[in-house]
Amino acid sequence: MTYLGVDLGSRAIKLAAVRHGRLVASRVAECSFEPLLQARGLLKDFPSCPVAATGYGRHLAREHFAQKVITEIKAHAIGAQHAFPECRTVLDVGGQDSKVIVLDARGRVERFQMNDKCAAGTGRFLEMMAASLGLTLEDFAEAAARSTTQLTISSMCAVFAESEVVGLRNRGYAGEDIARAVHLSVVDRLAGMLERAGLAGPLVFTGGVARNRFLVETLSRRLGCEVLVPEVPEVMGALGAALHLADSGVSSGERQGWADNQG
Repeated sequence: MTYLGVDLGSRAIKLAAVRHGRLVASRVAECSFEPLLQARGLLKDFPSCPVAATGYGRHLAREHFAQKVITEIKAHAIGAQHAFPECRTVLDVGGQDSKVIVLDARGRVERFQMNDKCAAGTGRFLEMMAASLGLTLEDFAEAAARSTTQLTISSMCAVFAESEVVGLRNRGYAGEDIARAVHLSVVDRLAGMLERAGLAGPLVFTGGVARNRFLVETLSRRLGCEVLVPEVPEVMGALGAALHLADSGVSSGERQGWADNQG
């Protein structure tokens, strides 16, 4: 039996397929104005498989194709612990929010913090800062890694920080030095969230931003501990949803009957 998890996030839709407790396939698509159609497109290669949904659009998915929904907090906790069973803290940085999830010794969610009121410290924030320098996200991270100059971005408001970046560039500062300053400001914000939540190691970093190696390495140095990154960090929420569904024992027959009733 293959179980599917779909994470309908603010910036991307992710799918994870699980069979016998293992991730066997994953898909990622950028969000558009029709997330439902995009999600259905990801599901077309897995007909009749039961689905659990998480993320911002999980309730929309429940109305149309998912049998179960699960919160992002619980989904990322399950996914991160599956990738690293020793995990005690999860840092998830998505397109529009950041989450810190602390687990107890049995792997259950003990407490969490979210930054969902401001884009600062998120994937969207990094995209905006990179665009203000005319760089892709990949080039932005590489530029930051080349710099050794101490330069400070004082504002973490996404709008004011972008103005500050433009101002620094107009004053003649090198793009790589500004890129490093932006990354350091993000690291400071994420480290602050982790410390306020009561960081307990080992720490697992999930979400697409975890692919930024310079950010991960800088955060590791800032915290003084190893930061573990799954092979496919952006699908950990979808993976957690799929694993949760598998544990619940929903059958393909239940999925088919439900789908037939939807017309």
